[in-house]
Amino acid sequence: MFKFSKLSTYFLISCLSITPAAANISSLPDMGTAAASTLTIDKEIEYGDAYMRMMRASQPIIADPLLNEYLTNLGSKLVANASDVRTPFKFFLIQNSDINAFAFFGGHIGVHSGLFLHANTESELASVLAHEIAHVTQRHLARSMEEQAKRSPATMAAMIGSLMLAIAAPEAGIAALHATTAASMQGQINYTRSNEREADRIGMSTLAKSGFDPQAMPRFFGRMAEQYRYASKPPAMLLTHPLPEERLTESRERAAQFGRVNDPDGTRYYHARSRIVARHAGIEGDAALDWFERQLRRNKAERKNALHYGQALVHIDNNRYDKAKSLLDPLLKAEPYNRYYIDAATDLDVKQQHYDEALARLETALTRSPGNAVLRINQVYVLHEAGRYEESVPLLSRYTFDYPTDLNGWAMLNEAYAKTGDRAGELATRAEQFALRGRWDQAISDYIQASRIVETGSMQQSIYDARIDQLRIARQRFEAL
Repeated sequence: MFKFSKLSTYFLISCLSITPAAANISSLPDMGTAAASTLTIDKEIEYGDAYMRMMRASQPIIADPLLNEYLTNLGSKLVANASDVRTPFKFFLIQNSDINAFAFFGGHIGVHSGLFLHANTESELASVLAHEIAHVTQRHLARSMEEQAKRSPATMAAMIGSLMLAIAAPEAGIAALHATTAASMQGQINYTRSNEREADRIGMSTLAKSGFDPQAMPRFFGRMAEQYRYASKPPAMLLTHPLPEERLTESRERAAQFGRVNDPDGTRYYHARSRIVARHAGIEGDAALDWFERQLRRNKAERKNALHYGQALVHIDNNRYDKAKSLLDPLLKAEPYNRYYIDAATDLDVKQQHYDEALARLETALTRSPGNAVLRINQVYVLHEAGRYEESVPLLSRYTFDYPTDLNGWAMLNEAYAKTGDRAGELATRAEQFALRGRWDQAISDYIQASRIVETGSMQQSIYDARIDQLRIARQRFEAL
């Protein structure tokens, strides 16, 4: 449907490029050794939430409901079989062709879209996620901070910032590491390598418990090491996840102890991969079609449907509706409740202004999967394209209640209020989008304006005033981490 770090304690701000959205965050007291050694799980979650808001403000996060659903389902399957889980986990995609994934406080796992183009199977992608989950469950970031506090308290602040920056922007992070003392830098590198090996060991166990092929981890890492062995500019993953030969050897030996496991049905993975190629890889239409054709010639028969689906998306986006329909019709006939196909058919119907057909298909699918986020957001999308904004408001009000961190829902509800002339609602929903990006002052300002518009003493004004109080408390916490 959609195409779409003054390092005081707030350790990210000095190292990350500050966007206007994040630039208004106040400086905080120095965290220091004591705070690092007593970093609680609750505090990790607070840092994770703050960093996630900065990510939304500064990074090209992919707001694609289907891909978000796929990644969340895959990640949740792995987390369910992981040990020492102390935080909720949140998985998200960044539109970036680099091969990389990273973990940070509070169970946040970021995945670059480029990873999908290099992982040949779902087990290979799952092996990377399992490795990152292990970084979180073993609290490697907090442990690294404690280790550096012991080694060199004087450089603690710089080390924390460069460490966090290296997670999401490896080259800049490594440059920042070189700005600290050589002894501290080498200690950090050594400690990171031991974390990598621990994450391999624990991650592989999680992988096997979840029904994936343990051999996928050494297979994928080995292929990356071989492919970029002599590269002058290795991918981001190899900068933050070094692959010395002893680590690869350990990984292969460990995987051999599990034995060979057949890859599970990776149908949904191949569909997600096709969707990324078609819409989130920056590949032009003809080049994307050429990629699909080459894959069709070399791939197994069970992957053909996913490749045809990708071709259909390219045709839809390039207004070749007949070609798209000829590919989609047999796919939908075989799997009428496949949400990838329903989503594509919705796009095609909207392009051709067949709104009733699209809504009827979605209503049928919702009777089978009531409450599904993908189907619900598609339903609202059709209503908006048909100009039926008033009908979407109650649907979106429920959706944003169920998924309060989904920017799609708030953006669409904001549009619906704007189109129906509800200025107070428009301001309130814009405020929620600002809050999700850590722009507290703008969020509070919009809610104050909304409160002044509605009737004095009304329930709506009470709701807005209560939300203003909540946002002020959130801003205070954000500035006092």
